[in-house]
Amino acid sequence: MPDPQTIRALAELVVRLGANVQPGQIVTISSEPGKEELTRAVADVAYEQQAKFVDLSVFDVYLKRSRVLHAAEDTLDFVPPWIGARVLAVGEHRCARIAFTGPAAPHALEGLDPGRVGRDILPATREGMEVLNARSTNWTGVPCPTIEWAELVYPSLAGEEALELLWRQVAHVCRLDEPDPLAAWTARLDELEASAARLTERQFDALRFEGPGTDLEIGLLPGSHWHAARLETADGIVHAPNLPTEEVFTTPDPTRVNGTVRATKPLFVTGALIEGIRVRFEGGRAVEIDADQGADTLRTLAARDEGAARLGEVALVDREGRIGPLDTVFFDTLLDENAASHIALGQGFEFTVDDAGKDAINQSQIHIDFMIGSDDVAVTGLTASGEAVPVLRDGSWQI
Repeated sequence: MPDPQTIRALAELVVRLGANVQPGQIVTISSEPGKEELTRAVADVAYEQQAKFVDLSVFDVYLKRSRVLHAAEDTLDFVPPWIGARVLAVGEHRCARIAFTGPAAPHALEGLDPGRVGRDILPATREGMEVLNARSTNWTGVPCPTIEWAELVYPSLAGEEALELLWRQVAHVCRLDEPDPLAAWTARLDELEASAARLTERQFDALRFEGPGTDLEIGLLPGSHWHAARLETADGIVHAPNLPTEEVFTTPDPTRVNGTVRATKPLFVTGALIEGIRVRFEGGRAVEIDADQGADTLRTLAARDEGAARLGEVALVDREGRIGPLDTVFFDTLLDENAASHIALGQGFEFTVDDAGKDAINQSQIHIDFMIGSDDVAVTGLTASGEAVPVLRDGSWQI
């Protein structure tokens, strides 16, 4: 079993730094079966912080399995209206939101039609991105290990041995082994914000990614700003949306993406595993999507609406973080995307673009990150005048 002190330390980090829960706030927790201990610890700390109420929602992927197996084809993308209404109400009430990541039951959807799996995007919702862009909630996501997830990450180990190792790794990448984890994260977020500021100052017109299987150019919007995952709500509450976080990111021009890209890590999305992703872009649109496993799931997601096959995010990750050096595939987007530079199909972030450019950002019901960076992938900034400026080489900043 995980060390109770570790669970308590993670709960304190999530509540006090990640979501930065304020006295009198309603706190929502999104959890899954098998994550009860951290759920309860977070509730304890939230009430200690004088939360007004802690509201829990639990998503069981086995109910998704039943739906994919048996539901009528034309109902698979149906979402009851009260689910979206609840998300919007969370924003209206200026709640703090905490979500636990990591696949609680990673094998639940194995053997199912990947196209049908891609039709059901729950627990994600279209309204979730609306609330994020409105900056109406202070929120964070944090990994919560389970035995099945641990056995997926460490196939040579079983049961409690695998779980214990995964908890140790999560504690390490969340800096819980520091004397003062909150201070350690404050220092790291300062570093990431400095990197973001340098990128914003350069005002690159585009980025080029070059490496094995990858030759991709991504145009940037005029007035784009780079951010670290230290954000501020419309009401001025500073929070860290991802814990751990090692990225800087912005919203690209959805009409100026061209070339080919190969994912450097697997993707676990909507409960399905997608491996060996290969995508070709023309005029901003993903015109070819292939994969060694799960291609139909990604193709279905990318066909969900007009913006689903275009990019809404580009993020850069250096080699100074704690996740990459572990050389481990975690099969969890929160961890894997903070080990490698990545892009996201779907909705863009309004807060990364000046008001004049907001109408140009991509619009979609989805936002799906997949990893394209490694020490073998060079990232170059392209200026409007055509100058090529090295940005990342061997995972190290060049600017």
